[in-house]
Amino acid sequence: MFGALGGLLSQDGASRLLRRPRFPQVVDQNPRSVSTTAKHTSSEPHWTQNLHMDYFWNRLIGGSGSASSTANKQPPPVSPAQRLAKFKRHWQSLLHSWRNSREFDPSSQDQLRSHIKRLNELLVEEEKSSSPLCMNFCYEQQVFIALSKIGQTGSPGVIKECIAAFSTLIDNEDEGFLAQENFSQSLIGFLRRTSQKSNRSFEGEYVELLFSIAQKIRLSRDILPAWFTTRADDEGGRDYKNLGPQQKFAGVTNKDDFPLFYLLIDYVHHEGRVGDFARTGLLYIIEAASSSGDLEKWIVESDLATLMASGLGALYSQLSRKLVVDYPIADPPTILVLSDYSSCPLAFGAESSTSEGFQTHLETFLSYLIFWQDVLEHCRSTEVKQTLLDHFQVLFLQQLLYPSLLESSDLDGGSSVAVLTYVRVVLDTLEHPDIIHLILSYLMALPDETKAASAPSSPSIAKRRKSLDLLNKVTEMDDKPSPDLFNLVDLVLTSLKSKSQQTVSATLKLISTILRKHHPYSISTLLKVVPVPADTRLRTVGAHNKEMELFFSLVGDISEDGDVSESYGEHLKDVLGLLESHPCSVEVLALKNSAFTRGAEDAPESENRKIRDMYTHTIHPKDPLLRSVVDLLESFFSNTVETNLTLTAVIVDLATCSFMRPEGWLLFDPTSYEFDNSDEEEDGDEWDQLEDAENELTRIMGGSDELAYRHKEKKRAKDLKRANRQPRWADTPPILQAIEGLVCQIQAYRRAIPDLDDKLSERKRAFQFTDELNDALLSSPLPQPTPPIRNPVLDSISAKNLMRPSSAHAPTPRSQQPSSSSSHSTPTPSSLMPTRSVTSTSSSARGISPSTDLARSPESPFNHHMLETAQRRIKVLQPGQAMLHLPPPPEGESRDGSVMGIETPPTIEDFVKVGGDFTLSHLLTNIMVLQEFVLELGALVQVRASLFGDLRFA
Repeated sequence: MFGALGGLLSQDGASRLLRRPRFPQVVDQNPRSVSTTAKHTSSEPHWTQNLHMDYFWNRLIGGSGSASSTANKQPPPVSPAQRLAKFKRHWQSLLHSWRNSREFDPSSQDQLRSHIKRLNELLVEEEKSSSPLCMNFCYEQQVFIALSKIGQTGSPGVIKECIAAFSTLIDNEDEGFLAQENFSQSLIGFLRRTSQKSNRSFEGEYVELLFSIAQKIRLSRDILPAWFTTRADDEGGRDYKNLGPQQKFAGVTNKDDFPLFYLLIDYVHHEGRVGDFARTGLLYIIEAASSSGDLEKWIVESDLATLMASGLGALYSQLSRKLVVDYPIADPPTILVLSDYSSCPLAFGAESSTSEGFQTHLETFLSYLIFWQDVLEHCRSTEVKQTLLDHFQVLFLQQLLYPSLLESSDLDGGSSVAVLTYVRVVLDTLEHPDIIHLILSYLMALPDETKAASAPSSPSIAKRRKSLDLLNKVTEMDDKPSPDLFNLVDLVLTSLKSKSQQTVSATLKLISTILRKHHPYSISTLLKVVPVPADTRLRTVGAHNKEMELFFSLVGDISEDGDVSESYGEHLKDVLGLLESHPCSVEVLALKNSAFTRGAEDAPESENRKIRDMYTHTIHPKDPLLRSVVDLLESFFSNTVETNLTLTAVIVDLATCSFMRPEGWLLFDPTSYEFDNSDEEEDGDEWDQLEDAENELTRIMGGSDELAYRHKEKKRAKDLKRANRQPRWADTPPILQAIEGLVCQIQAYRRAIPDLDDKLSERKRAFQFTDELNDALLSSPLPQPTPPIRNPVLDSISAKNLMRPSSAHAPTPRSQQPSSSSSHSTPTPSSLMPTRSVTSTSSSARGISPSTDLARSPESPFNHHMLETAQRRIKVLQPGQAMLHLPPPPEGESRDGSVMGIETPPTIEDFVKVGGDFTLSHLLTNIMVLQEFVLELGALVQVRASLFGDLRFA
């Protein structure tokens, strides 16, 4: 037993026991005589020895007993006076240790840390009582001065405890430490010195302390003078006046005026909680500028805007100049697995979008971009906001983003893809209308009415604006092109004609983002439009019904297998959300209290003005963008699936604006309606007879209100009957004409591939099986696997939503988004996804990809179908080609080698002989995409008619 005990005591338990008193003190009859049992000998009474032994064993093994009960009793509560006495003793001990400590001595630093920790514990303990004696002592004795000096030369452990002690003092509102200038000077001295010793062990607590100060300043503006002081007006004003234009634009660095401001700026680029606290703290200070004229002027003249714009530019420069949008090899989107997708080879210097380094850099850049937006959102000072926007334009747009757009090329292996993707991600991420207006106005060379209309309201902003104008004039004198000569529109139109599907897809995604989120900026830039007069005739009900019949007829011609009513119902819901969430729908639908969008009265002036300037229009027949879209649509089956999904999204986005009339380019123009003359004559004779009878009846009865009402109703019925007539059309709009051509190509493929319909049915059943498998897995109580790191452009597209390739995804309105003052949400590189991701409970969106496994697993019930369709290759039909022109067979022989006779239809072997261009699997997937696209167009036309009043009934 004693051997075991000795082993126990020789380990960590021994040190724990030795730190405790081995035996209780025994008080003698003489109150001045105190002796311990260590002095007792064997002559000690037996009962005393037993008591000592019982106590020892109880302490060792945690047993119960009278001695143990006595030892476990709670100590009596400490009175405020006793707590103050303890506080004074530790304070004196701290001062003694500090004065006698040796520099860099670990033992001395441990003593200092221990005393500071105990002081802070007593302060925290005192917060529960109503007698703040210790806090009063700190206030009277100015404890913070010594704490600041100790922390400036202390170890990381000492610094961490000093931060905790300062935080406790700041949280105390009774003494008002933050309003004392000597407290702020002591704390700033400590913070400045500590910032030079940045250490991860206390970095989080350090930035939280900075944030706490900024938060207190935001809540109590009267304490600002203790933390922010300006130099004499004559000195500061003289220095600023003597600066040149470039120096005035860059701003003056005055760290001594507001040290807290610059300490926060040092951490705004950090990720995680450190960056969040720093950015929010800086937001609070900028928000406080609205109530302090001196602080507002100081911020305008400071280098804040320069630092923020330069930091954003530095993060943008870290992004790869050449980009290849790729997908994880181990788990690509299912829709790509079922097509001719292959990873794009990386050119020299190009980077894959799936690389961890690229995703990290993109996430960091977008996080700081959102911080810019938060600053503009919370800044109530017009001068500060305009200063930030000016620097954003000069230092980021003019010097970085536009040059990268100008230098991009489709021939170097990814620079066009990179800049088009970055511009789209920026526009998708930002929501603040002022910064959106600045970006699009500059990149599209639009006149900036806001800057011309707004006059500077302060001398400081006037000087900065003058400096900006001088810098712009110097830039114009250079030989470098400006957006007036080559802008984003030129790059977009050029890239749409690229032979690289990567470039085309990236361009279409950018177009979709601009049309969907910022449609007013596309008028007369991306789109050449024609104004539609107010008295222009609308489509009739009869024409609408005939167009709907045409859409469903095309759907049936594409594939007769299966019921499309469920899919059409889903399209109706999606399109309704898309139309109601469109920014132009606010004025038309007056959805001021809608859940989809905020009211127009709450929108910023720049956003309101752009909407108010909108007018009813339609696309010009010779619009270059429309022509490029039609060309891409005609080559639908040879395009990549990704290109087709983004292409269909662009076409839908073109027709979602309430000011855009679809007649002429998507639907038939009412001016081209032709009616059967016999119907008109028959209807005319019937109504003439009725009118004659009504007139005779009116003459006989002398007229009455009832007769007038009946006459009015009959006239209304006559007009309705006329409106329900179905016209004939002479000119087919280009989009419908291209779709009809694709349907003709499907008929040609159907004649050449006898089992095309069977394979198409198998493909649909495979996707249906995948959806059922996904639903089963998602409803299973078993834990789901950890989602892999993905960068899927089609990550949210599952088998179910393949059937709705460009379904509407209503964006979350800004009024419903979480406030950035409470948290900073950082977008992830999933921003590389399509401009309109499909709403679904897709497995791929949750990190589960059974559909991909289905396409690859040998045990899959559709394995044979996948392998066969992936091996059979097909010739590409050219646009407008409805028949296959195969090479002529040898003279005197038919294609099957028999004697020439009756012409036999082409077979799949004929395609193989000619040379395949894509697989049957690729064709099947694109046919399914086309069918659902036509269904979506039908749903779009149907919802527009009821929501926007596109029809006339007379």
